[in-house]
Amino acid sequence: MSETMRSDRIRQVIVAVTVLAAVVLAFVGSGAFGGTSIRDAAGGTFASDATVVAPAGAAFGIWSVIYLGLFGYAIWQAFPGQAAKATHRSVGYGIAASSLLNAVWIACVQASRIAESTVIIVVLLGVLLITFSRLRRRDRRGTIAEIVLIDGTIGLYLGWVTVATVANVAAWLASIGFDSWAEAPGWPGVIALFVAALFAVATGWSGGRWAPAAATAWGLAWIAVERWTGAPEAPAVAWTAVVLAVAVLAVSAWSFQRRIRRQKDASGN
Repeated sequence: MSETMRSDRIRQVIVAVTVLAAVVLAFVGSGAFGGTSIRDAAGGTFASDATVVAPAGAAFGIWSVIYLGLFGYAIWQAFPGQAAKATHRSVGYGIAASSLLNAVWIACVQASRIAESTVIIVVLLGVLLITFSRLRRRDRRGTIAEIVLIDGTIGLYLGWVTVATVANVAAWLASIGFDSWAEAPGWPGVIALFVAALFAVATGWSGGRWAPAAATAWGLAWIAVERWTGAPEAPAVAWTAVVLAVAVLAVSAWSFQRRIRRQKDASGN
């Protein structure tokens, strides 16, 4: 076996192991095995009523889709015929790193290490941005498997973590005494959502892919729902979230159409 082939095999194993660890810890973090769920861990720091940018509980259903995509990717990339594919070489270790960081994040929250969880999720966001950047350099249309298991999964993961990072930072700041993050009108939360939206708009502008925008808009929409119907009520945050969700989707739609036109022009159609 050549050194290159050995390197590919090692990458396949690392991806499979890290994704499996993330999925198992996710089940633990959901309380499925009798443990404490993320929303109840750390004294309720991550509960939907903890800060003005905490999304409603239903928003976290997106994790099921992301984990399913990661699990599907881990199995698919492990087949011998996939080992030397350029796409896997480009994003495989990024997916492995993001899975490992996600597992560590869950462990930090379960251990009530809120500051550490904030650092971890910021690093996770950076890893996903780099991985997405590598993915969008691909100048050809992918197969259905690539579109669903790579573009779709990484895109949803990045879009959701963009919102989750804001929620995590807010939870940490509220936990150390910055009450303005947990009380109406929630102007710090409004500013933080604008920062998250700037990341999402930049991603949509440069990538022209739907998944990141859809996940970011999903998170923003559920923040709006919780701020209108739950406590603390913060209409300013809710309206900001709605406007930004629409803006992110609009920019991504425009960029997507531009990318499709370029692909058609390049193929001579």
